[in-house]
Amino acid sequence: MPGLSVILITHNEEANIEACLRSVQWADEIVVVDSYSRDRTVSICRHFTEKCDQIQWLGFGKMKNAALDRAAEEWVLSIDADERVTPELAREIRQAIEEAGDKVGFCVPRRAWFLGRWIRHCGWYPGHVLRLFRRDAGRFQEKRVHEGVLVQGSTGVLKHDLLHYTDRDLAHYFDKFHRYTSLAAQDLYQVGRRARPGDLILRPVAIFLKMYFVRAGFLDGLQGLILSVLSAGYVFTKYAKLWELEFKPHWEEVPR
Repeated sequence: MPGLSVILITHNEEANIEACLRSVQWADEIVVVDSYSRDRTVSICRHFTEKCDQIQWLGFGKMKNAALDRAAEEWVLSIDADERVTPELAREIRQAIEEAGDKVGFCVPRRAWFLGRWIRHCGWYPGHVLRLFRRDAGRFQEKRVHEGVLVQGSTGVLKHDLLHYTDRDLAHYFDKFHRYTSLAAQDLYQVGRRARPGDLILRPVAIFLKMYFVRAGFLDGLQGLILSVLSAGYVFTKYAKLWELEFKPHWEEVPR
């Protein structure tokens, strides 16, 4: 049977990491790359694997490629510390890589837990993400945030859900909100994008309408409404920060 490496990156994930690693301890190898956590993350990881290295933070894409470079098995499963692999998904993964044929990767449906509820609409579910791939056929985009795996070859789709415990409360959401909107704005700026009035006015409204009405977020109760509004705010803030990157140098010098 082909071997499987599970790879993940961590930073101060003490609250999540043990449950995450327990859900993948059936794999042939677990590889962790940590960016100098200040809590017990590393000591917990080393109970599950000898392959736990610490390096300076490089951005999400480069960090995940660093973990990928340390993997030794033929197939790789990339997960995050706040995700869990169910026994059903684990069995399906083993079967998929054994019967892969000409496929070099597989997408998995991801089910997100948001403020005490599984989100099944809003465009979040099934939210297929490519996480399982042949080590020699895939590489992460070297983006600061929202990095994806690019593979050379055909892919398939698995049936069982990867569980994502994304936001346990609003404080946790807004902590990520600030970091991720800044990183996303920097990525846009670097490739030459600039913010325009339509980005600040039309895009947030379109995102809310799409998530809450077109993607039936109203069926997810109050959490669906909150998520749709917050997502619109995320888009607005990302483009506002992009605008700031362009014009801030002009106002940094305080007039005397």
